[in-house]
Amino acid sequence: MRLRSVSLGIVGILGLLITVIALTASARSFAARSDVPAWLQAHVGAGDGQIAQVVLERARALYLKKVGQGAVKNPCYFAMDATRPGDMGNGVLGRRYYVICEAEQSFRAISSGHGSGRNLKGVVNFANGRRCAKNFGNALDSSLTAGGAYMTGEAKTSFKGYYRVGAKQDAVLLRTFIQFDGEGEAANARQRVIGGHAAQVLRGMCLRKSPKSSYADHDGYVPFGKLVDYAGGRSNGCTSWSSADARQMIAMVKNNPTTLYIYPESRDIAAVAKAGAYWNASCLKEIGTPKFWPRKTLEPMIAQYKKDHPAPPPQPVPICKGP
Repeated sequence: MRLRSVSLGIVGILGLLITVIALTASARSFAARSDVPAWLQAHVGAGDGQIAQVVLERARALYLKKVGQGAVKNPCYFAMDATRPGDMGNGVLGRRYYVICEAEQSFRAISSGHGSGRNLKGVVNFANGRRCAKNFGNALDSSLTAGGAYMTGEAKTSFKGYYRVGAKQDAVLLRTFIQFDGEGEAANARQRVIGGHAAQVLRGMCLRKSPKSSYADHDGYVPFGKLVDYAGGRSNGCTSWSSADARQMIAMVKNNPTTLYIYPESRDIAAVAKAGAYWNASCLKEIGTPKFWPRKTLEPMIAQYKKDHPAPPPQPVPICKGP
């Protein structure tokens, strides 16, 4: 009987310790949430231009971690909620990319594209619509958005060509690309050439004689095309901004890296099916059940598709007609 009493006493003490530990963990969790400054907490919500609680908490935790490690000195950090609509209709873009500067109590929400995905006809379809993203993933050549933790890297500016801006007046398109370095499932961001840039491209390219141009080739020709702004469209998996926003974003991180957290991760996508994770309500209603395509599953399929459907040989860029 005495041995039984001692055993019961030990069990009781262990139970008490477990309860205390659980309460302590709960208190710490609550403290972490309440640590968000009141001015910033005021921007939390489900409306356009507001940020979801889980997105803010993860973005803030990533930033504070990198600051603590000495990897980041930038006073601002970024976040993106890829579950929200990118196209609100009637030419209005959804504001789902966030620029947070706590030192100056600044919060800004801007538009950003999501990965278009691809439709490998006859094999697999993981394409996304303009408004909402259903498919996510980290496979090479998938053109999908991969959620997770990122750091901004080096800036690279490339000459894309000339385009017409007025009567007999041309302009140069120089597009700067900010490389991202990811962690975890997003660790192959550099290999996938994932980063941030302006949502601008030149289409319908031809070559125009301009020997005085510093960008002319050895024959005196420069590429010329039509400027297309796709800020309301989709990207190849990168974070694409409007040209005006891109200038500001690039200026903020050039030679001064910071963090970017993109929601959702694969764990969040898996939890949605069990009604256990946050997702934008309007997009969830539209897409049904979202899906994450891991690279080990998708990359072999893309590679086989390329093998079965080889790209045609590149054609020379034609000479421009007219003035």
